[in-house]
Amino acid sequence: MKVKAREEEKLSLTVNQQEKKTMTTDSKQTKNPRKCKQPINEESPLLPNQRGCDEQAVQEFNGASFAGAVFNLSTTIIGAGIMALPATMKVLGLGVGIGMIIFVAILTEASVEMLLRFSKVGKVVSFGGVMGDAFGKAGKVVFQLCILVNNLGTLIVYMIIIGVQSSDLIGAYKKHSNCDVLSGTSSTGVHHAGVLEGWFGEHWWNGRTFVLLVTTIFVFAPLASLKRIDSLRYTSALAVALAVVFLVITAGIVVIKFFYEGISMPRFLPNVSDIASVWNLFTVVPVLVTAFICHFNVHTIDNELEDSLLIQPIVQTSLALCSSVYILTSLFGFLLFGDSTLDDVLANFDTNLGIPYSYLLNDIVRISYALHLMLVFPVIFYPLRLNLDDLVFPSSRPLVSDNCRFALSTIGLISVVFVGANFIPSIWDVFQFSGATATVCIGFIFPAAIALRDRHRIATRKDKILSVFMIGLAVFSNVIAIYSDATALLKQKVSPRA
Repeated sequence: MKVKAREEEKLSLTVNQQEKKTMTTDSKQTKNPRKCKQPINEESPLLPNQRGCDEQAVQEFNGASFAGAVFNLSTTIIGAGIMALPATMKVLGLGVGIGMIIFVAILTEASVEMLLRFSKVGKVVSFGGVMGDAFGKAGKVVFQLCILVNNLGTLIVYMIIIGVQSSDLIGAYKKHSNCDVLSGTSSTGVHHAGVLEGWFGEHWWNGRTFVLLVTTIFVFAPLASLKRIDSLRYTSALAVALAVVFLVITAGIVVIKFFYEGISMPRFLPNVSDIASVWNLFTVVPVLVTAFICHFNVHTIDNELEDSLLIQPIVQTSLALCSSVYILTSLFGFLLFGDSTLDDVLANFDTNLGIPYSYLLNDIVRISYALHLMLVFPVIFYPLRLNLDDLVFPSSRPLVSDNCRFALSTIGLISVVFVGANFIPSIWDVFQFSGATATVCIGFIFPAAIALRDRHRIATRKDKILSVFMIGLAVFSNVIAIYSDATALLKQKVSPRA
């Protein structure tokens, strides 16, 4: 009897252990909302249906990390716009300027939070999906067209900044940047040598086309070929680090100049003396409003997280990190150059800074900025390819599971960007207008319109008031940007004749 009792006890323990293992496995699957579940019954096929679980079929993936997601989203935010922020301090003063950076960061967080809330209620996993849920197929298509205009224009401008050689194309572009990074450029009759040209003289191999061809083949193409945005986490971390390098160098120069020559006290408030100075205050609004645009990558990053509840802390952490970089860059840039700060502060690093090793520091700043943009490129490219594919092949299986379509879309888009940056003389003129419109639509108008449409009746009174304010700010910003760009373009066309 005792032997039989012991055997029954062992059998009971074995059954309990198996049940615990089963419960643990089930709980793990329940905790991970990203796992793909398929019912198993008598009619189930021997091989599982991969249509609903394509990304898992391509490669086993346990989910993106918190840090990797923060770096990818931060890299989406910190692009070329960081160089325009010190000039906003010159116009607004440090006090108002820093306050505006914080205000726009808070506004961006609110718009992303609304977007994520409506996407969860509508059970969609993309920005385009939320637009489709709120406004139908037309809304989704309008969003995707805005992504094409905004991201394609941004990538072409990044290529131009990285490797422009002296050409007539730069006339309009130089309103924003008087000094190009690697190959040099001419602006208003003055030639600014790039880093390579400054080191080795003017040769065919450090011209714009060749520099960009090499960069495209050995940097852009390999990084753009990665199928998951989480695969870019290390390059994104390096991109953020390079932005910090620029910040540290600028801060170091300010400290050295403070002890060598002294630095004048900066203005904390705007200098308003006449109507022209009042209008000048509004010209910086578009720069600030578009400084934190990252909405088109939020869902992509969220979809790769193991726990979707982390996305809101990730957004908040990224905005806090980028706000800190923006504020410190603006502060030290304005302290260093004062009222001589140009629209693109990188252009200020084309002269003698008045300290030892000035030109070496200039080259380090310009190279780090070029490398930063190279690493930002694939993060902006990823949603461009995704939305273009969804626009052209809305009923096809996911892009990540179709190698042929993935390769063709990647090669085609990179080729378009390369051709646009090298061989279309007036392309910057076009993107000055269309880019401004598309950017504010993606960042503020579309999230606000979704909340006002409120198809699922979840918007609060606060949401609707905030949405009306965001649309008003976006429209106001857009009108000013278009007017400023049109005025500058007319002046540039008239000045050569004079």
